[in-house]
Amino acid sequence: MNGSVKEWVEKAEGDFVTAMRESRARKAPNHDAVCFHAQQCIEKYLKGVLESEAVAFTKTHDLVVLLQLCGDKHPLWLTREEDAKLLSQFAVQFRYPGESATRDEAKAAVAVMKRMRSEIRPVLGLRNDC
Repeated sequence: MNGSVKEWVEKAEGDFVTAMRESRARKAPNHDAVCFHAQQCIEKYLKGVLESEAVAFTKTHDLVVLLQLCGDKHPLWLTREEDAKLLSQFAVQFRYPGESATRDEAKAAVAVMKRMRSEIRPVLGLRNDC
C-alpha cells in the first residue's frame, strides 16, 4: 500500500472510530456527527481504493459517483448504490442549522458504514477483525 493510500485509510479509520464512539455515547449523543463521520469514512475508503488502482477522481462527497468509478473492477459494489445515496446526503445535510439527524438515521448510517467498510477493506489488503 503506497503512502497516499495509507493516508486515505488512516483518515477513513479516524472517521470510523469517531462515528462508532459517538454512536455509543449514552449522554448527549451527537447524531449529526455520527451520520457525517459515517459518510466520511466510506468516502475516504472509496478514494483510497481509487488511488490504489490509479483511477482519477474529482473532489466530491457523492458516494454514488465514487462507487461508479470503482464499478469496472468491483461491479458488485454497484449493488450498494442505495446505501451510498443514504450516506451521501449526510456529507452536508446536518452540518448546518435547520436539520438534525435522528437516532434512527444515525443507526442506519452506522449499519451502512460497517457493511460497506467490510466490503472495501479486503480490497486494500486489510483485515476486518478490527
